[in-house]
Amino acid sequence: MRKTVAKISLFILIGIIISACDAVKRVPDGKYLLKKNNITVDGKKEKSETISNLLYQQPNSTILGYPFRLNLYNIAKKNPDSSYKAMFLNDPEKLARQTKLFSAKQVQRKGQSFFYSGIHSFLKKTGEAPVIVDAARAEKSLIRIKSHYFNNGYFNAKASYTVDTLSKKRAKINYIITKGEVHKIDSLSTRIASPELDSLYNKNKNLSALKSGDIFKSENFDLERERITTNFRNNGAFYFQQSNINFDIDTVDTGDKTNIKMIIDDQVLRIGDSTVTRPFKLYNVSEVNIYTDAPLNKSEAKVTDSVTYKGYNLYSYNKLKYRPKAITDAVFIAPDAKYSDIRTSVTSRYLSNLKVFNSPAIQYKLDPRDSLNNSLIANIYLTPRKKYSFGASLDFTHSNIQDFGISATTSVTIRNVFNGAETLDVALRGNIGSSRDFANPNNLFFNVSEYGIDTKLSFPRILLPFNTERLIPKSTIPSTSISLGFAKQQNIGLDKENFTGAMTYNWSPRKNGARHEHRFDLFNVQYVNNINIGNYFNVYKSSYNALNDLAQTYNTNPNNINGDGNLIIPEGADGFIAEVLGNATTLRPGDGDFRRINTISERKNRLSENNFILASSYTFSKTTKTNLTDNNFYVFKTKVESAGNVLSLFGTAAETINEQNNKKTIFDLEYSQYIKTELEYVKHWDLSKERVFAIRSFFGIAIPYGNSTNVPFSRSYFAGGSNDIRAWQPYSLGPGSSGAVNDFNEANLKITTSAELRFPIFNSLKGALFVDAGNIWNVLDDVEDEPSVFEGIRSLEDIAVGSGFGFRYDLSFFVIRLDLAFKTYIPSDDSAKKWFRDYNFGNSVLNIGINYPF
Repeated sequence: MRKTVAKISLFILIGIIISACDAVKRVPDGKYLLKKNNITVDGKKEKSETISNLLYQQPNSTILGYPFRLNLYNIAKKNPDSSYKAMFLNDPEKLARQTKLFSAKQVQRKGQSFFYSGIHSFLKKTGEAPVIVDAARAEKSLIRIKSHYFNNGYFNAKASYTVDTLSKKRAKINYIITKGEVHKIDSLSTRIASPELDSLYNKNKNLSALKSGDIFKSENFDLERERITTNFRNNGAFYFQQSNINFDIDTVDTGDKTNIKMIIDDQVLRIGDSTVTRPFKLYNVSEVNIYTDAPLNKSEAKVTDSVTYKGYNLYSYNKLKYRPKAITDAVFIAPDAKYSDIRTSVTSRYLSNLKVFNSPAIQYKLDPRDSLNNSLIANIYLTPRKKYSFGASLDFTHSNIQDFGISATTSVTIRNVFNGAETLDVALRGNIGSSRDFANPNNLFFNVSEYGIDTKLSFPRILLPFNTERLIPKSTIPSTSISLGFAKQQNIGLDKENFTGAMTYNWSPRKNGARHEHRFDLFNVQYVNNINIGNYFNVYKSSYNALNDLAQTYNTNPNNINGDGNLIIPEGADGFIAEVLGNATTLRPGDGDFRRINTISERKNRLSENNFILASSYTFSKTTKTNLTDNNFYVFKTKVESAGNVLSLFGTAAETINEQNNKKTIFDLEYSQYIKTELEYVKHWDLSKERVFAIRSFFGIAIPYGNSTNVPFSRSYFAGGSNDIRAWQPYSLGPGSSGAVNDFNEANLKITTSAELRFPIFNSLKGALFVDAGNIWNVLDDVEDEPSVFEGIRSLEDIAVGSGFGFRYDLSFFVIRLDLAFKTYIPSDDSAKKWFRDYNFGNSVLNIGINYPF
């Protein structure tokens, strides 16, 4: 099978190479393949893509200068069905033989199979037909070019083109553009028929996008229409539309000057077969009605329950199930206030964010009680989601821990738990797996397992005993969540029991078009209980191997080793460590091997000790990304976390294993104390034609103090992986230049930066070239290993560098990513050649991920 695939691949490759010698294979006689577009503006070559993108014809796409898709198209047979039939017409004996083996219908269907017809359809679809020089399209391009310059103030721009033939059946098009004089805005005037709109316009006309002396640009007129419409509609002009704004542009006998008059006529109404005009009005909202369980057929339903709260009328067709405040807090349309578009949109967004209703319907109508017709009634129709919703998933897994595993999750969501639009999420998860790395006395196939439960109760408000409206206004859509979780492992690692709990506040203001996210964890508690500490050296093999090698030289107790001469796990390994540290061997504290064994012991104690963490943190992020297709934005994120400060006020001193240190405990548990901060910056530049250049930088540090001399494993940093330094596997880089001597290498300082160029290949397949750099170090903790410790600027020599290329397939709702990374600079390499030493496919790392790394 592999040989067949290799032969087919080789055949396609050879076909592409041969076809490359004849790119004009499908170009008809007398026609020309478009190889290039040359654009000159006022005698100078135009390099920007603004004008190039206006052209109706572009040369065939290339990959590194090679017309890959064109040659794919050329490989395909023009008429595969005719070729198949001709094969038998030219060889009747062959047709007879085929008919004997197969029926006549089967022979006919064979011509429609993938190998005879489908492969050619695939190549045509995947490939790209030759772009033939077309005079009609070139003329249309000229019209588009002149329109572009007209819209940018060059009213008298001229454009022409010529075609230059190159080699056989190849040509280029030269576009010659003369811009002429640019026109500028001279005078600005207005004629607004409605007095109320005229007054509203004059209040902020200084914000106008049109300024006297500016170059005439059509886009500025669009911006001004949008600005005026937004201003009017947010101040009561319910019936006003952008189409009500007209501009009278006078260029007669003005030279290169342009006189602008903005005209807003009265509102036009159709009454019967005739039309009448009247001044635009600014409307107030006289009444806000909220229907909490609106049926599909509102005309036949009857309201059975209602309440009025702070001027809002709440109606229900059944018994009212919501506390009024929970609903009205999400409504920004206020009685006796001016009509406002922004209040309507924020109301819709907030009500949807409650997660107890579907998207609301908000309708306005004239208040029949107002004889002056200056008032509107706002009707808000809410459709509740189901009280209970259930979910389930089943996955089959394979990892370095489990040869085969089955994981399942079942969840339930309960909405409007306390009649205040709260939601409760409960998820049960479990996993059973088979592993050959663990003892299996009962010969069970599934010998490892993990199960857990996660709960989260969410409130659509800030849950505090005092009012936070001034500090965190409700327009920022604040919420509070309380979460609890428990997980237990069996025959996995150290068989941990993990208890978690948190109380978190979130709010999201918008400022100047950017979205801000605030998150404050009032408390985040975690307790990790390691049940099977005796399994440590089975999990951390690197530590065991290093200790076992030293035991071959220094062990003097035969009870520590097995029949193979290796340390017994755990009794022999623990016994040997105790004897060395107790000076029962020939090693002494000043010896290098003594320090190595002491380091192994300290790491074992650190990774196997139970952790109790009570932390508070604040996270702020800002993004200028406007939508999913925006490729010109930045993201900034920072986090500050502090742990153990509150507990230190109540802790009591307790003797630890090392009697030289007194550590405080709560309920006989030593707690962690540290401060941690992180900074991350991501920037994307849109290079046009689906090309994007992206960078990411990250800095993080966690400093232990007080009750701790190191940071808990779960709060430390690691390097490597599909979203990090891709040339190294997770946990396999650093710290510093130590060479990743442990199984899971982590530290408390991390610096990384990445750059990536993304470009299209064909259709939904994209490509990327990337460079990653960074490392982790120990700093201000109890690690004394010099290569692992950050010692200032000179430690930046230990920054590792990886580079490579990748492919991404865009499925619209997510992206499948394959990145092949190569170790470019290895800081732990003792040889003189640290650059490009392992830059080959044999030492490359294949990363498979979902979505982009940043």
